This record gives sequence, structure tokens and C-alpha cells, in this order.
Amino acid sequence: MADKIRVTVWNEFRHEQSIENVRKIYPDGIHRAIADMLNANGFEARCAWLDQDEEHGLSEEVLRNTDVLFWWGHIAHGEVRDEVADRVVQQVQAGMGLVVLHSGHLAKVFRRLMGTSCTLNWRDGDRERLWVIDPMHPIAQGLPPHFELPDTEMYGERFDIPTPKDIVFINWYAGGEVFRGGVTFERGRGRIFYFSPGHEAFPIFYDPNIQKVLRNAAVWAAPRGERIIPDCPNPAAMEAVTGR
Repeated sequence: MADKIRVTVWNEFRHEQSIENVRKIYPDGIHRAIADMLNANGFEARCAWLDQDEEHGLSEEVLRNTDVLFWWGHIAHGEVRDEVADRVVQQVQAGMGLVVLHSGHLAKVFRRLMGTSCTLNWRDGDRERLWVIDPMHPIAQGLPPHFELPDTEMYGERFDIPTPKDIVFINWYAGGEVFRGGVTFERGRGRIFYFSPGHEAFPIFYDPNIQKVLRNAAVWAAPRGERIIPDCPNPAAMEAVTGR
């Protein structure tokens, strides 16, 4: 792995171009806001987006040179080419980290890695309090016991995901719902973190606590060793096989 953690921030980049209030918040896209923050904090971050090219900016070469992939999607999950989604899944299984943000819970990549529908309850407009329930987890380092987002989109249970490896955050909403809003998984050699805040109509990715979570997640999800594409080898026996 390179000295700097290499992050690719992927985004649909549709809302920012078609909805005026979203464009005012993220004039260069959600992906650029996150990448700029990461670059200012010692990471090596690049951007990719749905309409960048026929591979959505996620060529084999780009993924080979990505330690952690951030993913934000919402209205165009179905437009992601199956071969690109499969390519990302393979790289995660080989050891690339994946951080899935907000409505990326319905992305092809995440659903294929989870093996479930990944559906949930939702409602526009609410106040959110994030409780750190695993303060010793690396993703929670430097955070207060809880923090709030004054304007957000409610995501509520039941969240149809497999049992997580870790539950780092439980989110509470003023409407009364709760949600497993920060959870981790491992698939093959790769680490995955799903983090629910990040609705495009609110400046959530500028919040200092949210930014700290993203930086911590990038460090936690980065590969811990050599990336190896899964296969089914047929090795020779290490010693003579008898009794046949």
C-alpha cells in the first residue's frame, strides 16, 4: 500500500446538476466536497462519477490503485453497469476497503456484498442524534459520546442487512425512530463500513464530526496486507499421498 491512503470518492453526480438547492450546497458535487476534505487531511483522494465514462470512472486500473472506495448513490442505482459492480465486489473481496454512504444502501455493489435487500424505512426532514455505542472502535476515535444533525433524512428500522460485525453508531430521530446508522462488515479480505447520514439537500458532509467519521473510516477500511483476487487453486500435494 502507498504511504498515503488512496481514496476514490464515487458519486452519481446527478442531483447537483439538476436540483438548484443541492447545487448551492455542493456546487462541485458531493464527491468533490469529500475528496477535498480528505486531501486536506493527508489522504490521496480522487473523484469518479456515474457519467464520467462508460466504466463510470471505475476502470480496472483505477480500482487497482484505490485503497478505499467511497460510494454515494441515490436515483440511478440501476444505471451502474453490472460488470462494473462485479468488478468493485471482486476488489473488495480481494482487500479494497468500501465506505457506503447514505442512500448507497441500495447500490448494486452493497446489495451484492450483503446478499439481502438492504431496504429500510425513511422520511424527509427530521433531527438526528448519533450515539457512539462502541467508543473504542477506530471509526469512533475523537468523537463525543453523541452529536446531532439539525436537518436530515430519517432512516429507520428494520434495516434489512446481515448481522454486522460491529455496530458503531445508533441513530435516533425526533420522530421517534432509531437506526443502525454506522455498521461494519468483512467480505473476504475487505472491510466495509456503511454510514447513513448524507442526504444531498443538507450540508451534512461539511459537519466536523461527520468529516472525522469519514477520515477514521478511510483509515480503518484501508487494506491490511497484499490484495489477492479470490480464486480456486489446484496445488500439488506437499508430500506423498498414500492409501489410494
